[in-house]
Order: sequence, then C-alpha cells, then structure tokens
Amino acid sequence: MSIDFDQVPSPCFVLDEELLKINLNILDLVQQEAGVEIICALKGYAMWSTFPLIGKYLKGATASSLHEARLINEEMGCLAHTYCPVFLEDEFEQILGLSTHLTFNSFSQFEKFRDKVKAFHRPVSMALRINPEYSEVETDLYNPAIPGSRLGITHDQFPDKLPPEIEGLHFHVLCENDSFVLERTLEKVEEKFSQYIKQVKWFNMGGGHHITRKDYDVKHLVGLLKAFKKRYPNLERVILEPGEAVGWQTGYLVSTVQDIIENQGVKVAMLDVSFAAHMPDCLEMPYKPAIINATDAREGKPTYRMGGGTCLAGDFMGMGDYSFEKELKPGDKVVFDDMIHYTMVKTTFFNGVKHPSIGIRRENGEFVLLRSFGYEDYKGKLS
Repeated sequence: MSIDFDQVPSPCFVLDEELLKINLNILDLVQQEAGVEIICALKGYAMWSTFPLIGKYLKGATASSLHEARLINEEMGCLAHTYCPVFLEDEFEQILGLSTHLTFNSFSQFEKFRDKVKAFHRPVSMALRINPEYSEVETDLYNPAIPGSRLGITHDQFPDKLPPEIEGLHFHVLCENDSFVLERTLEKVEEKFSQYIKQVKWFNMGGGHHITRKDYDVKHLVGLLKAFKKRYPNLERVILEPGEAVGWQTGYLVSTVQDIIENQGVKVAMLDVSFAAHMPDCLEMPYKPAIINATDAREGKPTYRMGGGTCLAGDFMGMGDYSFEKELKPGDKVVFDDMIHYTMVKTTFFNGVKHPSIGIRRENGEFVLLRSFGYEDYKGKLS
C-alpha cells in the first residue's frame, strides 16, 4: 500500500510502520538464530513514538548521553546500556539510575566513577570500550579508529588482567558495513584483545551493522556470531547495537518546490527543506539521497539541482543533479527516500527555517501527524 504524499503536510518526515516492522523482524531473526541481543542505538534512530513497538522485538536500547538514557527509560520502559565518551560528574548519578550497563571510554573515567557504581543500591555492570586500531570506514568523520582517536582504549594501555569490576568489553568501528567487514574486524579485535574477552561476562560489538540492507548476508552473520560465541564460552551475552539498521529504508522526507532558479544553465529547485539543517549527513558523509520518481541526471530529461532553504551557500545537493519525467514547478512535491535514520536525530533550527513535522503511516494506510514545530521551538533553544 503506497502513501498518498498529497495528504502529507510539507515539510514532513514520514515513517512507514509496515517497513519498520519488516526491519524489526529481520533483527529479531538474527537474535533468535544466533542467540545474541540486539538493542537500538538512539544516536541513529530515536523516533520515540515507535519505541513501544521496537520494545516488542529488540532487547532494549543504548544511550550516549543522559537525555538519551532518560528517553529510553520514559518511552521504551526499560533501563539503558549507556556509553559516553565522557561522563559528566553532575549527571553521573542520574545516568547510573537510568542504566543497567555502563561502558567507560578510558581507564581514568572508570577509576573516577567505579566506587559510585559499586555503592549503588542495585548492580550496574561496568565495561570498557576497546579500540582495535582497525576500521574499514573510509570517511574519517565516521571512523572511530583513526590514528589518535579519542574513542576507546588501545591494547598498549591494558594491564595483563582486567580490574575485577569490569564485566564487559565494547567496540564500535563499523559504519554501514556488512558481515564480511565484521568478520575481518573481529579477527583484528581478537588478535589484540582475546585474552581480555576471556575475562568478561559480556561483549558488545557496537553498531554500524547494516543488517536490514537488502544485500546483507544474514546467514553469514548468524554463522559468524555462533562461531564467536563458541570460541568464548565464558560470555553470557553477546550484544549488537545498530541504530541505522532499525530505521533503514523505513520512511521519507516530504518537501515542496517553492521556486525554480536558473543560473548559467543550471536549474535549481528551491525546496522548503534544508540539507544543512534537516539532512546534514548528506553534506557530512557526503551522499546523494534518492528521490521518489526521479533518477540521476539524464540527457534529454528535465534536470534540476536540489536547493535548500537556508542562507548557507553550500545548502544544496552537491553530489549530483536529478532528472524527472516532466518539468518541475512551484507546488510540486519532492519526496526524499530513506530519511528516517540519522535525520531527525541530527536536525537543527539553523537560520530559523521551518522545521519538518513528524508523521507516521500506520499499517492500515492511515497517516497520523505526530508533531509540528514552530517559532517557540526555535526560540527555546536560544537565549
């Protein structure tokens, strides 16, 4: 059942509930077949109105800040697995109360807070983030294993034996990668940290697993995880925490053409959305998002560059233009595909431009508008 985008206000993020359920079923299949736990990383997907649904399939969620941990607690109804590059002293007690697992980014952070964790009125499992100094992520902005990285502890900093309070290890060096990249990564991880994996109760392989992508080899992943668990029978739990794989290909960003500008032979469709404010990953990665009923530029077809609505000179899609079957005109809808993961979590109110609403298409085809934003939202983040 397709969405009638004419019924959707513009601009608006729209999640398709049916597509989300497809992803959740795939992730749950991996959990069941491999005997692992998959939790949702809020840094990639934080559409909290769907958390009750996600909680029926996944084993919880992972936070990297106090606010994310609180959102997990309030809207998913569970405590968080929490990792922060730096835990702030004035927030730590609150994070502790909202978490079942805490992963520290350094030995100094662990030593600073371990007594508070040990004195807490219920058990909270402590872990360390390791840095295998290996990653196949090509964009440095997204690569946690670049030389001099601030994320994770390298092998040369480890003692022969872990502190007795450490029950887990965690690595995260993937980004939109497949199971074969994970396989090569695990080889490097085990080369350096095998002796420490044997000393803990649980092991977290982080996010960046593109499990719900159509060409992802789920069978290979399941076999890989089973073999890993067999090598380390001491592990009570193996955890994966994707965010993007939850929201992958589950929805859209609906926009409307406001004006057509032509300059030196380039036609620009000026939209009521912004790449800088609403789709920053397109500029940071960078990547070119798909548009429904459009193709890459084709000779002989009406071709346009997509322009954002802020005053930033670079607020346009610079990875290539788009061709349509007919000329665009003001009022036409332009619908960007796959705009749920790493979009809502990274939007800003830059330049005070209109912020997209958020809606959901239910399985029965009904469109429900969940949230709209206005001047008070823009003003409220300033002073």
